[in-house]
Amino acid sequence: MVIGENIHTTRIVLRKGVRVTEDPEGVESVTYTESDGTRRFLRIPEVVKKSQDYDEGRVKHVKIAVQAAMSGIGNEAEEGLNYLRVMVDKQVSAGADFLDLNVDEISLKPDERKDAMTWLVGAVQELTDVPLSIDSSNVEVIETGLTACRAGEAGHLLNSASLERPEALDLAVRFDTNVVITAAGDAGMPENTEERVDHASRMVEAAVERGIALGRVYLDPLIFPISVNSKFGNDSLDAIRILRKRFGPDMHITGGMSNVSFGLPARRLINDVYVNLAVDAGADSGIVDPVTSKLGGVFSIDRESAPYKLAEAMLLGNDEYCANFISAFRKGELK
Repeated sequence: MVIGENIHTTRIVLRKGVRVTEDPEGVESVTYTESDGTRRFLRIPEVVKKSQDYDEGRVKHVKIAVQAAMSGIGNEAEEGLNYLRVMVDKQVSAGADFLDLNVDEISLKPDERKDAMTWLVGAVQELTDVPLSIDSSNVEVIETGLTACRAGEAGHLLNSASLERPEALDLAVRFDTNVVITAAGDAGMPENTEERVDHASRMVEAAVERGIALGRVYLDPLIFPISVNSKFGNDSLDAIRILRKRFGPDMHITGGMSNVSFGLPARRLINDVYVNLAVDAGADSGIVDPVTSKLGGVFSIDRESAPYKLAEAMLLGNDEYCANFISAFRKGELK
């Protein structure tokens, strides 16, 4: 089950990357391509150019598109909405079972986040019938998004519930949704496999007590960057194995697979290898970019190739400080 992760206002492109260029009128823009090959340009507003993100070389392109489309002002609004349409179309065509929507970067003000979530849910539902995953760090924003959702045969997805906000389970019952349950504790992130299993198990049991079927639970053991600590890969993989055995085949096990590669080169390779390791351990879902990580290619990857083996060793904690992997990248050996 693919939870398409891209319609997030947190998403960035690099100012020095290939996606940022000038449009035909010389205005700095984010370029994108429609399905028929037409090249389009999403202009970067002047207010964005005054932000810290921009100064540090990052452009939050989805945020720009949402704000432009919501403004309703002229060509910028049309371009913003078209940008979102292309993103939706690409994810749906690539096989997304849910589209994850997150507007947390729109504003620090809760009311403005709620307005943006209501608008985005409505806009995306005009573009596709694929169920939505309503994602936020704020439960009230999630509630607002679910309120805006049309009832769907397959049901939408609440992302997420945890020990730090168990009340999200009540929302899942109220709106009759699927629910992502994370292994977060009531006072912070898990530090090892044992805490992941304990936190997640308590939340799954709480969901079942509320009448939520295991088949509607998507359990996220929380995947952290391997560049930070060499044991993080195994922490999540071991938790997946234990939780799959404990709760059986009906419950889905998912996770933000691309988190594992933050801070490293050759991220797509690392992500693809980790998806294979997670599926081997018992995962049947992922919060992934289905456009760049096409599952056909992910699952047919040559597991005996040198690049795969280097990434696998790193992800399994057998490459301290990721030294061998980074060295191979610098030598051009990860092609």
